[in-house]
Amino acid sequence: MELEHYKLIITIVNKGKGGKVVDISHHAGATGGTIIFGRGTVVRLLLGIGIEPEKEIVLTLIEDSKAQTVLDAIIKEANLNEPNKGIAFIISLDQVAGICQG
Repeated sequence: MELEHYKLIITIVNKGKGGKVVDISHHAGATGGTIIFGRGTVVRLLLGIGIEPEKEIVLTLIEDSKAQTVLDAIIKEANLNEPNKGIAFIISLDQVAGICQG
C-alpha cells in the first residue's frame, strides 16, 4: 500500500479566529489542526503606545488530494481576501512521520 503525499496548510489569523479556521477545515475534509499563538510584526500605535497584534497560527496537515479544497474553503469562509483578515498558504512536504492511517 502506497502512502499518500501530504501538504501543510498554514493559516495566520487574528487572535480568537483560529478555532473557526479549524472548523472550516474539518467541514472541508481535514481531520485535525493545531493552533499556535504568536505575535505580528506590525506595531500599531494607540494614543502613542505601541500595540503588537496577537495572532493564531493554524497548522493543518492534509492529504495532497484534499489540500486545495480545504485551502479554498478557508479563504472563502474566513474572508481572507479582505484586508487584515489573515493569510493562508500551502507548503509541500517531502517526508512525514508519525501518521497512522487506518
